[in-house]
Amino acid sequence: MTPSIIVFPGSNCDKDIFNSIKNIYGREPYLVWYQDMIPKNTDLVIIPGGFSFGDYLRCGAIAAKSKILKQINECIKKGIPILGICNGFQVLTEASFLPGALLMNEGLKFICKCINLSIVNSDSNFTNLFDKNETINLPIAHKVGNYYIKKNELEKLISNNQIVFRYSSNSGECNQKSNPNGSVYNIAGIINEKGNVMGMMPHPERFYNNKNKDTIMKKIVESLSNAR
Repeated sequence: MTPSIIVFPGSNCDKDIFNSIKNIYGREPYLVWYQDMIPKNTDLVIIPGGFSFGDYLRCGAIAAKSKILKQINECIKKGIPILGICNGFQVLTEASFLPGALLMNEGLKFICKCINLSIVNSDSNFTNLFDKNETINLPIAHKVGNYYIKKNELEKLISNNQIVFRYSSNSGECNQKSNPNGSVYNIAGIINEKGNVMGMMPHPERFYNNKNKDTIMKKIVESLSNAR
């Protein structure tokens, strides 16, 4: 694949995902400044974590109004996969490319730790190389990661199999105790109806244990290749 990583003022995980992609493919992805053009041969767009535009107004709100979002929308229409991680997830919801919204964590504090996730959709373009209900462990680092969606829209997400990741216990149990930020239905990641846009709060590109570095990220990008 030929990924392009979108860089906004305030992005700070662009180099993490750059190094992950380079480690996986053995070659460098594009780093695309938000005022520039996305290269035509791009077949994966990644919106990284950070604090785009200082998180003024709402997290991701200003970035969602940037001109490059029109280019990203064109990529979505063409079926090119889009991955938003943490602040990238916030941008995708603010741009209405994904339903719902990210609110302040239930405890009103920044959370930085490793958590467990249950993969509830192993059929998506992003997760088809994972096992159904497989439990993985990834870091989170956010203060605004509390996913919210109205009840009727949540039911639609569930019926359409658009929920990909849920916060869980080590054994895969999704309950209030295993929910770090108060997200509705323990939601940690979703896809759009078309299946080519995914937003997730955990960071597959950032891991404290170098032994496990990029194993999850590699499965995600290889799932995308496998879905072609």
